[in-house]
Amino acid sequence: MSNPTARSAPIRVLLVDDEPLARRGLRQLLAPHADVVVVGECRDGREALAALGALRPDLVFLDVQMPELDGFGVIREHGPARMPLTIFLTAYDEFALPAFDAQALDYLVKPVSEDRFDAALARARRQLVLARLERGADSGTGAGTSDSPPAGSRFLVPTASGELVLQPDEIDWIGADDYYAAVHARGRRHLLRESLAALEVRLDPRRFVRVHRSAIVNVSRVTAVRSAPGGTAVVLRDGTTLPVSRRRREALAQALRDV
Repeated sequence: MSNPTARSAPIRVLLVDDEPLARRGLRQLLAPHADVVVVGECRDGREALAALGALRPDLVFLDVQMPELDGFGVIREHGPARMPLTIFLTAYDEFALPAFDAQALDYLVKPVSEDRFDAALARARRQLVLARLERGADSGTGAGTSDSPPAGSRFLVPTASGELVLQPDEIDWIGADDYYAAVHARGRRHLLRESLAALEVRLDPRRFVRVHRSAIVNVSRVTAVRSAPGGTAVVLRDGTTLPVSRRRREALAQALRDV
């Protein structure tokens, strides 16, 4: 269940699903969470686009499969950078990888269990709290709101004993690992259930560069750029060698010049 203590503002949620029963089920799952306010419901992608602009929710539960304009189409037309935190919903797990590529925070397969739903909501809550704290710190007010996590925000990594807070400067590189991202920091490998695209948005582009579709590097950790079979590779301080795709070489070179 939720723990609404120390929340400066409620979590504004938008529900998008073409099935009335599914939307009602989401409301029932959200009902025990006192820090959540459902600001709107949408029956299709077109309604969702209008609501996103008018209501400015913090979090959207977005059905993948809808007539005319599906969930991916909503993100494409609204713009990934303008989207609030997004949790995808679908009856099919085949959309998991595309969902994370579309910067989804999480991906729920219907029918959703209460425990799985609560875990996804808890992840969203943590991201929003961190975003608000950082916005407040930047403005000097100690409070703030945000539609999405700001660039440079801290990362909460689940561990066996709780959660580890990582600062961006502690990250060496991040690699894709199935439905997860493997964050290499403090000499260890930590798994986050987020896509590289979602993490890339949160990182300072002057300090972190996507060198390959499956890897982001902290440019301050780069010690060499070498020729490799089939192209170019980057060598990090700990000896890790990662391929650099042809279309990302210039972005890497520019970032290294600016360090």
